[in-house]
Amino acid sequence: MGRHWTVTSGDRFRAGKRLWNRSEERELKARYPHEPTAAVARALRRTTEAIYGRAEKLGVKKSAAYLLSPAACRLRRGDNVGARFRFRKGHVPVNKGLRRPGYGPGRMKETQFKPGTRSGKSAEHWMPVGATRLCDGYLYRKVSDVLAVPWTVNWKQEHVLLWTAAHGPVRPGHALRFKDGDRTHVQLENLELVSRRELMKRNSIHNLPPALDKTIQLLGALHRQIRRKQDREEQDRRSA
Repeated sequence: MGRHWTVTSGDRFRAGKRLWNRSEERELKARYPHEPTAAVARALRRTTEAIYGRAEKLGVKKSAAYLLSPAACRLRRGDNVGARFRFRKGHVPVNKGLRRPGYGPGRMKETQFKPGTRSGKSAEHWMPVGATRLCDGYLYRKVSDVLAVPWTVNWKQEHVLLWTAAHGPVRPGHALRFKDGDRTHVQLENLELVSRRELMKRNSIHNLPPALDKTIQLLGALHRQIRRKQDREEQDRRSA
């Protein structure tokens, strides 16, 4: 059964959620510093999570006297309230000595990794050095087989390797561009080296027809408004 609240004339609603009014906030400010949160939640007919969230938003905190009282429980200061629930010095774990090499009750050994296995797959399933693959529209070639490194160490873009072999490394502040716009057409005559500044100018929406430029800007503004609305609704949901 769901929880039902009694609606009063002072309550405000939006999207089916009861918002905070000034009377409730005044009562929260008066009671929260000195009373248990659960008691305040019952009085205001809200969840404890809602009380904590609203108190944080309003900057209301528990008083020093409350934090020293037994009602503070886990928040109580100075008396080490959690000591009896901790492991004591010299405590022996119940599974001590069980995780020894080769340990595997039942059929566990059948699914354990074997020496030399990479991520649970045998070496023949791995792509060899020199293999190629398509990723994000670019063709990559495997140049090494080093373990425990970012994948970009072992895989390099094919067009960059081709250009480097013919002209040397790509100069800082520059990028390779496909003349025909096809990233899979990896041919030396289809590549050109341009500065980042020039690449930005070529990709700028200001090079587009005015009508299309305006449409793209309006679409971006619409997406920003949608994101702001979604963020506000999420904040309202959390505070309620």
